[in-house]
Amino acid sequence: MPTMHYPQNRLRRLRRTSQIRDMVQEHRLDTSDLIWPLFVIDGIAQTEAIGSMPGVNRLSSDLVIDAAKQALDLGIPSIALFPKTDEGLKTALGEEAANPNNLICKTVRAVKKACPEIAILCDVALDPYTTHGHDGVLDTTGYVDNDRTIEMLVAQSKTLADAGCDIIAPSDMMDGRIGAIRQMLEENNYPEMLIMAYAAKYASSFYGPFRDAVGAGKKLGGDGKKTYQLNPANSDEAIREIEADIAEGADMVMVKPGMPYLDIIRRCKDELSFPCFAYQVSGEYAMLKSAFEQGWLSEEQTVMEVMMCFKRAGASGILTYFAPYVAARL
Repeated sequence: MPTMHYPQNRLRRLRRTSQIRDMVQEHRLDTSDLIWPLFVIDGIAQTEAIGSMPGVNRLSSDLVIDAAKQALDLGIPSIALFPKTDEGLKTALGEEAANPNNLICKTVRAVKKACPEIAILCDVALDPYTTHGHDGVLDTTGYVDNDRTIEMLVAQSKTLADAGCDIIAPSDMMDGRIGAIRQMLEENNYPEMLIMAYAAKYASSFYGPFRDAVGAGKKLGGDGKKTYQLNPANSDEAIREIEADIAEGADMVMVKPGMPYLDIIRRCKDELSFPCFAYQVSGEYAMLKSAFEQGWLSEEQTVMEVMMCFKRAGASGILTYFAPYVAARL
């Protein structure tokens, strides 16, 4: 009988029991990794379902306070606020974004008064406030004017800082906006204000449900947002964008969308060693929820696997609509 040569390295030994698997696990997920995005509407005790995002609702400010308290109870340290602006307040320039009494500013003040421990991240972009749905100011040809847009973004950032937010998060992808916002913050005695730059935001097809949620983007035509958001085919360009935002004073960066762009998160982690967050966007959420509702995927196992994938790729944290669901299971 021939001599059998068995493997000397049996890697399956490290997978034999749950205790051993936990002992050698390389990455961990914690509630402190989570940021919960919330959609805000005007009114009191108002809730509106978002048809394309099952289980996600728009909330009036008083209910956002309740959500903030729920987040803290679950160990979630931060919420991100996005407005659904009344159509009558929208203009071509998006001036409502810089109104110190706009919906988001009033909500920030109310939440901070009732729940000062929660960290509030505020989006900086004009698309919820413009009639055309672009993230910036259009010139006479319909092209987004980079420098005029920055002027509006700086004004918007100041109103949010004055309102008491904790993290300014520019999502517009204009060149030079991080440096301009940082300069304004320094000049207005906000040296400790954090900036989380949407540094690698792609011109993705996964944003549709979000645009439903905030009522933006319905009138986009032609190139849409491809003249300022990244080409999905490019990764080197994303690294250059991230490097530029870091050089201009960003404290953290973000990759958006999440799952389709795990390679960008990994490159940021490996090449730049800088805090990098993933945004699991509305389209990712909607796809998963649809599969769960059909019984095609196991909700708990799939959601937790996806979250771990973000951590394995190198994400410092995750913006996700599943945040309370995940936190309750951690």
